[in-house]
Amino acid sequence: MPMIDVYAPADLFPADADRALGEQLTLAVLRAEGVPTPGPLHANNTAAYIHRLPASAVQTAASAHARTVRIQVITPPGALVRDGQKQLVREATEIVASLTGDATQAGRTWVILTEAAEGGWGMLGTAFGKEEFAALAAKARAAAQGD
Repeated sequence: MPMIDVYAPADLFPADADRALGEQLTLAVLRAEGVPTPGPLHANNTAAYIHRLPASAVQTAASAHARTVRIQVITPPGALVRDGQKQLVREATEIVASLTGDATQAGRTWVILTEAAEGGWGMLGTAFGKEEFAALAAKARAAAQGD
């Protein structure tokens, strides 16, 4: 289950945009991973953390109050193939530009994709790797089918 962190100046997005930002980004990540219709396991465990920072806490060499956005997506090992990476970066950038109402924001939006190490993903008290995720997915499929 991916984890998403969005870092932006507090006033960059409208005050009521957090839910739309979180939901749209989580669904974009899941689509990029090949999960077009998330079940409860994915929907309840893919999380977005919106970090609204004071304007002075977001800086570049050119500006003490930069209008940049940093999105970091952490995925389980092997969750994103190259096409999924490209899709996710494109969609996440489009979501940010749309919600800010500023098409030029795309040029100031960074998407950083990070893959957890094998076994470096903890959930349910277990260090998950490919084998554990495969078993968890099989269990979720079986539950969805009523087995």
